[in-house]
Amino acid sequence: MKIYFVNPPFKAEFGKFSRESRSPAITKSGALYYPLWMIYAAAYSRKCGHEVYFLDAPAKPLNEQQALDVIAGQAQDGMLFVFGTSTPSIKSDVAFAERVKRMYPSSFILLVGTHPTACAEETMGYSDAIDGIALGEYDEIVRELADTLERQGDLTGVRGLCLRKGEECVRTERMPVMRNLDDIPYASQFIKEFLDEHDYFFAAATYPSIQIFTGRGCPFHCNFCVYPQTMHGHIFRARSAENVVGEFAYIAAHFPDVKEVVIEDDTFTVNKKRVMEICNLLVEKGLHKRLRWLCNARVNLDLETMQAMKKAGCRLIIPGIESGNQQILDNIKKGTRVEQFFEYVANAKKAGLLIHACYMVGNEGETKETMRDTLRLALKLNTDTAQFFPLIPYPGTEAYAWARKNGYIETDYARYCLPDGTHNTVLSLPDLPAEEMVRFCNMARKKYYLRVGYILHRLRVGLAHPSDLKRSLKAFGKLRHYLFSK
Repeated sequence: MKIYFVNPPFKAEFGKFSRESRSPAITKSGALYYPLWMIYAAAYSRKCGHEVYFLDAPAKPLNEQQALDVIAGQAQDGMLFVFGTSTPSIKSDVAFAERVKRMYPSSFILLVGTHPTACAEETMGYSDAIDGIALGEYDEIVRELADTLERQGDLTGVRGLCLRKGEECVRTERMPVMRNLDDIPYASQFIKEFLDEHDYFFAAATYPSIQIFTGRGCPFHCNFCVYPQTMHGHIFRARSAENVVGEFAYIAAHFPDVKEVVIEDDTFTVNKKRVMEICNLLVEKGLHKRLRWLCNARVNLDLETMQAMKKAGCRLIIPGIESGNQQILDNIKKGTRVEQFFEYVANAKKAGLLIHACYMVGNEGETKETMRDTLRLALKLNTDTAQFFPLIPYPGTEAYAWARKNGYIETDYARYCLPDGTHNTVLSLPDLPAEEMVRFCNMARKKYYLRVGYILHRLRVGLAHPSDLKRSLKAFGKLRHYLFSK
């Protein structure tokens, strides 16, 4: 079966739309994530014998007509088309899929992603051109659907779908999540053949970088986090240490320009034993001398593991600190305590690891005073970099259900982005309107980054590590408008 995976165009006139970011947008730092979930599904389908085509329109970026021209040069009727989606772009994604359906009326149009998973029937109602939606993690769903289409079998026997049946939509049997992630080919192998690593940028990473996942599912229950609640669940599944290090070796051998690997797992450090095995293997094979790496790391990470990670080439860790107020942390089911943050930061500095800390405002119970708690904490912790954002609740999460039940959120998905594709604040609390949260985050960002001591620190780091200075200047070039604007 021929399968065409499409990451559709969206607001290309304003820049590169990062659809697979946890908050999809044209980012202020210029970040563009690899469309990794589509990459893994495409690589897996290819491994299972299907002929695969792949278009990442935002990477260039291509507008709608340019993307359609590329598709027209490769596609044919009767194919399976798999379209990536996101909440802010969903209406545009469906409209683009409609145009492809008109070009290839006998093809099957499948939507994938967190938004249609959470709002399947609603999304199907947008257009008769949509033949089905994959619910959740979709590597096996796409493979099983392609197998069935190829033999002209009964599609209701394909697990994990929402299908159109006359005037109604029906859901098929649930598709179990994949257990053996070593069965999926390396994302980097697929990137090498189908994409250009220079098109992608992650502000915290040395450019150019490769993004990978080494595990799926998160055992923690933060109420705002979209992927565990819509796609991968709360049972942590992981690639073997040998498989992960094998991909590092592949990247080292086949991407001479790549200097860093971005491990995008929700929490890479869930299993200490596995992390230590990966670190030991990286050192044993000498890969720590060739590639640096960074990862998301929960604040219960201990000093011993941090030191092993540093030795193995880890440069930076990213914790979701979120708030400086304990009640807010409890409200969002973060499962952490403010006291942990200080030990975590002290240990990271002792181990020689940089930290990019994530903060957000607008959660249940937020007030002007709790926001000030968060800024005070951020300044005390004084991590290498930090980000401040209002909460953006996405369909399928507990945070979204809370916000919608109380009438705190916009229900027009297009408003999740501003007209230029950058993030919009769709949440307003009774005593904390959206505009005030945006003003606070802008103020916090300026106060954090425009400190004399911080600027001197960045210069010292940059002089010691020229590649880091290059990365910082590239990110600063994108951010300076937002730091210095009134």
